[in-house]
Amino acid sequence: MKITKVSTCIVNAEMRNWVFVKVETDVEGLYGWGEASLEWKTRAVASAVEDFGPFVVGEDPLRIEHLFQKMYRQSFWRLGPIGMSAISGIEQALWDIKGKHLGVPVYELLGGRVRDRVRMYTHLGGGQMSAVYETVDPAPLVELALKVVASGYSAVKVVFVPYSRPLEGPTMVRRFAHLMERLREAVGPEVDIMIDFHGRTFPAMAVQYINAVEEFAPFFCEEPVPPEMPDALLEVRQQTKVPIATGERLVRRAEFTSLFERRACHVIQPDLCHCGGLWEARKIAAAAETYQMGVAPHNPLGPVANAAALHFALATPNFLIQEDMLQDVPWRWDVVQSSLETKEGYWLPSDAPGLGIEVNESEALKHPFKQETVHSLGVRAEDGAVLDW
Repeated sequence: MKITKVSTCIVNAEMRNWVFVKVETDVEGLYGWGEASLEWKTRAVASAVEDFGPFVVGEDPLRIEHLFQKMYRQSFWRLGPIGMSAISGIEQALWDIKGKHLGVPVYELLGGRVRDRVRMYTHLGGGQMSAVYETVDPAPLVELALKVVASGYSAVKVVFVPYSRPLEGPTMVRRFAHLMERLREAVGPEVDIMIDFHGRTFPAMAVQYINAVEEFAPFFCEEPVPPEMPDALLEVRQQTKVPIATGERLVRRAEFTSLFERRACHVIQPDLCHCGGLWEARKIAAAAETYQMGVAPHNPLGPVANAAALHFALATPNFLIQEDMLQDVPWRWDVVQSSLETKEGYWLPSDAPGLGIEVNESEALKHPFKQETVHSLGVRAEDGAVLDW
C-alpha cells in the first residue's frame, strides 16, 4: 500500500477556518482525514501540508512513526506551530487509514480504552467570539453559563481576565474577582469552572488575580503567563494554590520538557492539531504521567479534531477533561458525518473503524475559505500600547 496524494479541504466556520487534511492511498476507497486548523494561519498551514507531500507520497501509510520522523527530522529547519500543525493533520489521517485498514477504532491502536466515557467542557457563548473572549459583565456571563450547564455540561471555561499591563491597580483585580464570585453563585459548587488567562498577564498580576478568586474554587487557571516563559509560570505556581494548566501553544516535546523539569504546572494542554498528532501527544502525556500531571487537551477546533481527541482521551491514563466547541456553527455535522455521541456532558466511545468520521466534501464547498476577523488587533492599553490578546 502506498500514499498517492496529500491535500487540504478548508472550511470557514465563522470564528475560524477548519483545515482538513486528506491522505489518499492506492487502495481503492481507502483514505484518511486529519485536521490542522491554526487560527489566522490558514493559508500558511495549507501550503505547509502541500510542502510535506514529497516527504510522504509513495510511502507506506501504515508506518506512522517512520513518516512522522521523516517529516520532522528531514525538514532540517526545526518546525514551529505552522509546520507542526501540518504534520499533525497528516499524522491523524494516517491513523484514520490504519484503523480503517485493520477494521478497528483508532483508540484500539493506541492501547485500548482505559475509560468508558470522556468528560467534556465548553466555552460560554459557543461560536460567538465576543461571548467567548469578551464577556466582562456579570449578567450576560451568568446567563451564558446557565445555558451551558442546562445543556448537560458539568464544567465551563471562561475568558474574562482583563487585558493587562505588567502591573495594574486593585480596581481590575476586584472587578475580576466579582465576576468569578457571581459565576460561582449562579452555577453552584458542583460545576467546575476553568479560567483561561490567555497568556494576558505577567507573574505579578497573575498571582494577584489567581489569589483573588481562590475562595471560589477554580478547577484550574490556564496559561496565566505567555507560553514562552516557563520560569515565570513556575513563579506563579509557587505563589498560588489554584491548579495551573498550560500547553496549548507549545508544539514540540522539548517545550513541554521544560515544564516537566521545573514542575511548573499541574495540568498540560497539548493540542493534537498542533503538537504533531496523536502519537506525539501520547508521548507528551506519558512524560507528564511520570511527573504526576494531568492532561486536558486543547481543542476549540473542528469536528475532525473532536474525533481525534475522543480516541486520545479514551486511551490515555492521565487524561483529565476535554475541551470542545460543538456549538460554533449549526451545520458542523453536515460537513462532517460522525459516529460521535454525547450524553450528559460526556463523549461516548464508538466502534467505527479509524477515527469514525467522514468529510462531506460537497457540503464543505458551501463554506469556502474566508479571512477571519483578527479580534486581537484592537487590544490596547489606555496609552495605546499593544497587549496580549
